[in-house]
Amino acid sequence: MIPAMIPLSNIRNFCIIAHIDHGKSTLADRFIQRAHLVEERDFQDQILDTMDIERERGITIKSQAVSIPYSANGREYRLNLVDTPGHVDFSYEVSRAISSCEGAILLIDATQGVEAQTLSNMYMALEHNLEIIPVINKIDLPAADIEGVKHQIDHDLGLDVDTVCLVSAKKGIGIDELLDAVVRLVPPPTPPADEHLRGLIFDSRYDAYRGVIVYVRMFSGSLKPGQQIRFWSGKSGYRVEETGFFKIGLEATEGLSPGDVGYFIAGIKEVSEVRVGDTVTDDLDPCEAPLPGFKEVKPVVFSSIYPIDANDYEELQSAIDRLRLNDAALVYEKDSSAALGFGFRCGFLGLLHLEVVQERIERESDLSIVLTSPSVRYRIGMSDGSVIFIDNPSDYPNPSSIEFVEEPYINASIITPSDCLGGLMTLCLEKRGTQTGMTYLDEKRVEIVYQMPLAEVLFDFYDRLKSISRGYASFDYTVSDFKRTELVKLDIMINGKPVDALSQLVFRDHAQARARIVCKRLLDEIPRQQFKIAIQGAIGSTIIARETVSGFRKDVTAKCYGGDISRKRKLLEKQKEGKKRMKMIGDVELPQSAFLAVLKTKDD
Repeated sequence: MIPAMIPLSNIRNFCIIAHIDHGKSTLADRFIQRAHLVEERDFQDQILDTMDIERERGITIKSQAVSIPYSANGREYRLNLVDTPGHVDFSYEVSRAISSCEGAILLIDATQGVEAQTLSNMYMALEHNLEIIPVINKIDLPAADIEGVKHQIDHDLGLDVDTVCLVSAKKGIGIDELLDAVVRLVPPPTPPADEHLRGLIFDSRYDAYRGVIVYVRMFSGSLKPGQQIRFWSGKSGYRVEETGFFKIGLEATEGLSPGDVGYFIAGIKEVSEVRVGDTVTDDLDPCEAPLPGFKEVKPVVFSSIYPIDANDYEELQSAIDRLRLNDAALVYEKDSSAALGFGFRCGFLGLLHLEVVQERIERESDLSIVLTSPSVRYRIGMSDGSVIFIDNPSDYPNPSSIEFVEEPYINASIITPSDCLGGLMTLCLEKRGTQTGMTYLDEKRVEIVYQMPLAEVLFDFYDRLKSISRGYASFDYTVSDFKRTELVKLDIMINGKPVDALSQLVFRDHAQARARIVCKRLLDEIPRQQFKIAIQGAIGSTIIARETVSGFRKDVTAKCYGGDISRKRKLLEKQKEGKKRMKMIGDVELPQSAFLAVLKTKDD
């Protein structure tokens, strides 16, 4: 057990923020190696990324914390580091980390320069009054443009160029100088105003044997094993079993003091009892008011999750419950479908967030699941003056009772090389975007700002953005407000019967193209029957797309050789009548592969 007490002036709480793929996890690896927190034989790249999916994709999904011992000026310091994701979908993880720190390392790629998410994360850090240390990474690469990036830091970000640190996280260059800068520039935690226990819960995870492990940033008071605590938003009291710091694993301590970033275990078994952003306080002598939590980000993309085997429903519920603890932005409620049975309607922060949740459920719980087509939340004004919000096509009201429909819009910021500008402007116009700003950052880079519907960026926008710009453009967005739209419910009918799980809410002008894509995909997936199967896309009673699955046909005229033609016609008419009766009583079973083909594949 390591000692918990260290002077408040010797504690530094900081996070690493940057655009995606600028080297945050690699820099955290060098810090850990510098502090000898792990033996060289046990070391692996992205050591703080604990999920297989993070290593495979090369991205950070879940922010991770680690306490680094550091010696400077003859004094012992404790540097509490929080590594954060870079993708725009996981900005809630960044806000969570920022709320528990006093400083931030703003990492910038020497070959890429300042990008969209760099600006977004810097503004978030400034809102929380964090001390920002600009750091240029990858200085060892031949394409590194250090002076050009320094100019961008001065011109685009308005930060002091004299405080810029030059590092190569991969080669370990400049790591000691950066740690010295953290000690020198990041302020220590503010001394507490009183002795009441106040701790901000900034993360948590579930352990099958010990229950909920709560990540906490201490602001005042102390937290020790045996202490009775409670959460501000809940009435239940708990007894603390263990406190500690984050090394590569969990390392127990005698307690947590003001300024510490650590964890506690209190035998909490119900995942719903811990809310990220809540305040932990003493059960017998609680504080007067909760700490101001970070801004909670609401989900913007919605999809339903169903188990492929209906018997796995309870296991799916348990899997989502466990995932919800480690992912504060995931929201869900029970849902049902005539085609897919019982499932859950879930809210996500974006398509990458949806893909990650899907993959984690399949891997961590060994479940086979299917997701319905992603949708956004629409605001609908009814004829009686009421306003409702819907994200599920099955909840779409009768069109005759609708006065107006509004969809969420985003302010999209794109930083791109100027020679790719024309292609990206065409893409944004195709996605119903309206240009609201354009700024030339320098002779090679330009920032364009568009207002566009969130629904238009759900499918292939990001892929086409990277393709048109050859990977150099960066994209960031914030949800702004609602605007009027022409929305229709697209029904997919099989053999004349609508399949609710395939219904979609689409912009009227795009409905026919979308219906044709779905019908073509189903044509390849639905097995042939003894009768023809019509696959139709419809808006109300109007058919806008159709494909036909040919039926098996026995050659009933094979035994006829010669003779009158009426014999053949009589046999063909008899076969035709039989096919018609079969179609009336026949039922088409949709295979799961049909749902997967339509719902999991992006637009072509």
